[in-house]
Amino acid sequence: MHGRICVIGLGTMGRPMAGRLGSAGCDLAGWDSDAEARKGMALASLEETALEAGTVITMLPDGESVASVVESLLEQRDDRIFLDCSSIDVATTRHLAEMAVAAGCGFVDAPVSGGPEGARDGTLSFMVGGRSDHVARVRPLLDIMGRRIVHFGETGSGQAAKACHNMICGITAMAVLEGFALAEALGLDPAKFYQLCAGAAAQCWTLENRCPIPGVVPEAPASNGYAPGFAARLMAKDLRLAQAASEATGQPTPFGAEAARAFSEFAEANGGGLDFSSYYTKLRVQPDETGND
Repeated sequence: MHGRICVIGLGTMGRPMAGRLGSAGCDLAGWDSDAEARKGMALASLEETALEAGTVITMLPDGESVASVVESLLEQRDDRIFLDCSSIDVATTRHLAEMAVAAGCGFVDAPVSGGPEGARDGTLSFMVGGRSDHVARVRPLLDIMGRRIVHFGETGSGQAAKACHNMICGITAMAVLEGFALAEALGLDPAKFYQLCAGAAAQCWTLENRCPIPGVVPEAPASNGYAPGFAARLMAKDLRLAQAASEATGQPTPFGAEAARAFSEFAEANGGGLDFSSYYTKLRVQPDETGND
């Protein structure tokens, strides 16, 4: 029904999302700016790889990258639909959708939540914006890759939902990381503290999937050298998008602003390539800093 599908952006999220589509029998091609990432999935150029694709899925780090792809492919054919699963700003999303429709194409914004684990298992949550007829065209693909698909309304509303959602995630992450740092400073057993929180009011996704103490949750990034996961620089970017929305609407978000500041400073100082839970290493007070032996 969709013909060939081209997934552009074969990183931590895009690669397993493409894998789900391939496993479901979709005719699949893929492209990434990194030559190693696109091995076995791409032709000589982005344009050549995407030429036969009726659906182009983008999973890219920022709005500029998405715009570059859409603009370069817009004139190839007038019957394709763009499904952007990146996290970018609302204004860019609406501008690209207008360009796509003017060229006879469709555009749906569908940023995701669920991390690489959800992408691998097909359990992602999609926050969707776009015309109903465009959403209906890509819905079968969303159902392959995700478990929860919520259509919020017009183009850009998916990105708006993602900004609000990830602001909650960032604020919650700060609480989890600070809580564990204080528990360790007080000499509590981190595994026992985790067991308490996981079954009490402090339970949340970040606690269970991003526990910051190495070894407590074997599958968490902390137990694997803080390998992402969701990189700190991406958390910082999403929190800045939420702050841009806060400023545009005049709605104060003081906790969101503090989370954006903290993660942005951390990512800038450390390159931001490690999982966002690595912020714990900045928070944690070493024994010699407490005045205790």
